[in-house]
This record gives sequence, structure tokens and C-alpha cells, in this order.
Amino acid sequence: MANQGIDASSARKGSITHVIFDMDGLLLDTEKFYTEVQEIILARYNKTFDWSLKAKMMGMKAIEAARVFVEETGISDSLTAEDFLVEREEMLQKMFPTSDLMPGASRLIHHLHENGIPICVATGTHTRHFDLKTQRHTELFSLMHHIVRGDDPEVKQGKPSPDIFLAAANRFEGGPVDPQRILVFEDAPSGVLAAKNAGMSVVMVPDARLDSQYHQVADQVLNSLLDYSPVDWGLPPFENA
Repeated sequence: MANQGIDASSARKGSITHVIFDMDGLLLDTEKFYTEVQEIILARYNKTFDWSLKAKMMGMKAIEAARVFVEETGISDSLTAEDFLVEREEMLQKMFPTSDLMPGASRLIHHLHENGIPICVATGTHTRHFDLKTQRHTELFSLMHHIVRGDDPEVKQGKPSPDIFLAAANRFEGGPVDPQRILVFEDAPSGVLAAKNAGMSVVMVPDARLDSQYHQVADQVLNSLLDYSPVDWGLPPFENA
């Protein structure tokens, strides 16, 4: 996948003052756990899990993703969305505490924080899972101005609804921050749409297996956070750049 350039008119270069990060698959390498568990469950029904289904589920609230999963795979008669979540939960609880950071995540977060750029996390993950996933990375996540999770009362609808990003924009110091001044980092198609629906600019860092048709909505597409150049967005450059 080639790095997709920025359209200067849509990028609003130089106007970005605040940054919002998605978490799963963007800062933390957790998406693989969901895939693994879903493959295990589907194998019982002699079915396989494919990336077109994964693309639909990514970034959604758990129950919404679960409904998509059982309906699209044709197992809804055998397994309800609720039962699927209970079964999945047991396996995920053992996996989440082993979560690793994605390449470039620590460098970028520290860089923005050290340069006084306000940063936060907006994740569809609810608090219980958030705590498990981040337990090895509490220092890094403590650099965030705030964190909005999927079970936040202000988040009525999951991504691609803009609720979570608008809630995040409201909580910065002196907020609400104008969406046009916010840059969002996302890996999931639903998250990219949610950010655009909130009126924000988006850098997408998708999994290489995701169909490239999903790249078109983003303002910039990167292979990895290691490829991100803050100066593209009028932000202070990396010192070693």
C-alpha cells in the first residue's frame, strides 16, 4: 500500500491544534485477538472469518459488532449475539493484558505531548476492556488529556456516528474545540467515517489486509505510524527527522 498524499484543501494544513487517537489496531495491537477468537468460534460451524466482515465490525460497539457477526456468518440461529459476546469475553480477558503497542505509537504520543499539542483517546472499547488492554502501558496513556470510552454516557451511538469524537472535542481544556482544528488517527473504516461525520481531518493507518476501497474517505493513508510526518499537518517536526 502506497502512502496516499494529502489534498491540501481538505487537509486544512496549519489549522490543526488538537489530536484524537483511536486505540484498537491504531495504538495497540489488539485487533488480532478479536480475529483469533472469532476464527475459533466460527470453526465450530465449519465457517471461516474473512476480512470483508472484519472491516464491517471494526470500530463498532461490541453488541453492534456481535449482531453483524452472527447475522453475516449465518450462525444467528445457533448462537445469539449476546451468547457470542459471553463466549468471546472469556477468551479475550486472557489475551488483552498481553497487548503490545503498534509501531510508532509511543514516539508520536511522546512527541505531541512534549510539544504541547493536546491529545486524547476516543475508543469504542468499554472501561473494563480498556483497563485490561492498557495495563502494561499506563505511563503512555497517562499523557492523554482525557480518554472517551465506548460506555461513556455521552456516546449514544457507536462509530460511524460522530458521537465519540464530538464528546472528545468537548472535553479538551477550553473546549469544545472546533472540529476543523482536530486531526484524528484511525485504522477502521467506521472510525474514519465517524471522524469525517464529526467534521474532522483523518489520517488512516489501516491493516494491510483491508481492501483499499476503504482508503478513499481518509485525508491521508499511511502504512504505519512510523511513516507519519507532523509537518504535513503544520505540527512541530520530529527532532531526528
